[in-house]
Amino acid sequence: MSFASLAFQTKHHRPKSHSPVFCPVSTPKSQGKAMSDDEGTGEDYLFKIVIIGDSAVGKSNLLSRYARNEFNPHSKATIGVEFQTQTMEINGKEVKAQIWDTAGQERFRAVTSAYYRGAAGALIVYDISRRTTFDSVGRWLDELKTHSDTTVARILVGNKCDLETIRDVSVEEGKSLAEAEGLFFMETSALDSTNVKKAFELVIREIYNNVSRKVLNSDTQKAELTVNRVTLTETDGSKKTQNFSCCSSMKILKIN
Repeated sequence: MSFASLAFQTKHHRPKSHSPVFCPVSTPKSQGKAMSDDEGTGEDYLFKIVIIGDSAVGKSNLLSRYARNEFNPHSKATIGVEFQTQTMEINGKEVKAQIWDTAGQERFRAVTSAYYRGAAGALIVYDISRRTTFDSVGRWLDELKTHSDTTVARILVGNKCDLETIRDVSVEEGKSLAEAEGLFFMETSALDSTNVKKAFELVIREIYNNVSRKVLNSDTQKAELTVNRVTLTETDGSKKTQNFSCCSSMKILKIN
């Protein structure tokens, strides 16, 4: 079965909070609700998701914890780009997420910028114990906007929430930035798994919901076009009734 990579528009407004599981979680209020399945069964989806942020914020360990339930305390900086594919079921559909771990070091930016293209979702990660990584979030958001569709579903992730004793960025600061930028927000710990699965699946579900809304809107528009028929009159005065959808013919005729 072939897979289609899809990315559609997501609109965010003010955030609303979810009950935290050890670390805080916050989501923006989106217009509309998740739509029901489109007709047909056995349809698959493939979404590309990128993880971005400064070096050593824990991007690789977040991915390895989610994909393989592994954590490497001695992991080295990612060279170039790595990715993992995870599958989950939503409303009876098989949804695959291809998650790209993009190197955060400046000297690799030229290499990784091409991998933003086609992304349907993004995790922007900072380290709650290093304020400089939080200060860089704006730059990463600008880069994401430059190299990808501006309608990407985005979540701000404050990683390493297990380091509470040396916290350098407050929960309120993270929530405030997420609200200002229209992002989901969550604090995670790749070390003890806190909120890791929830963060990834929140983004995947948001992309799926956006796709469902887009498909429904497209189907509705098609239905409206099929009932918008007009009666056309030939220029010689003889009436001739033809069924044309809007813009379906280039022939110049008079509308009766």
